[in-house]
Amino acid sequence: MRRALRPFAIAAALLLAGCSPMLPERPAPIRYPAAPSRTEAPLVGALIDQPVEGGTRSAVIRESADLQQCMAQLTAARVTFRPVPDRVTTETCGLASGGVLGPDMGTTARMAPGDVEMTCRTALALSIWRRQSLEPAAREILGSDVVQIDHMGAYACRNVNNGGVSGRISAHSQAAALDFAGVRLRDGRRITVSAGWAGDEAEARFLRRIRDDACRIFGTTLSPDYNAVHADHLHLEATDTRFCR
Repeated sequence: MRRALRPFAIAAALLLAGCSPMLPERPAPIRYPAAPSRTEAPLVGALIDQPVEGGTRSAVIRESADLQQCMAQLTAARVTFRPVPDRVTTETCGLASGGVLGPDMGTTARMAPGDVEMTCRTALALSIWRRQSLEPAAREILGSDVVQIDHMGAYACRNVNNGGVSGRISAHSQAAALDFAGVRLRDGRRITVSAGWAGDEAEARFLRRIRDDACRIFGTTLSPDYNAVHADHLHLEATDTRFCR
């Protein structure tokens, strides 16, 4: 008798199992996110390692609009940047969304003086310029690696220096500009804006190349071609302006 009832019992058990609400349901199919749009921002860390092109300046402005996003770009590229609290020094001078730019661990060249205080946007633009223009141009045109980048500072509470009396506030008063003086090469040579700008020698070609590239990264770039005040440096200003000379 047990043998006759076994098929019926098995069928009944299967029917009840299929209707019981106590048994777990099948898992829902996995839904993957849609592919990102081509118009979205690039992946974090990608900007500093991309060649300079027509959209680089706009990308710098976009990626530095938020301090955390800007810092993420620097960190992903192994650029040391320590944020500092916002401060107001005077009515026209202060620092916002800034920090101290330290060593770039992705390169060998070091800033002199080191640990420069500036806005994060300036640090981002400067990091792109040195990796994608300054250092490659030195290897290509001068045949040696850059080991030191000499500058005249970034943050300074002052007006624009135009050779006379000016009432306009300098971007330096907001730590949004750096004055580049020259480089020191691994082979011992020192290249300066003051001594190397004129003529058609390799040093002049190098300096003009990095000036032209800076114009596609920074908002304002001023060189000895602008006026006598800039005879010994390149003024690199990371603002939403647009002027190159």
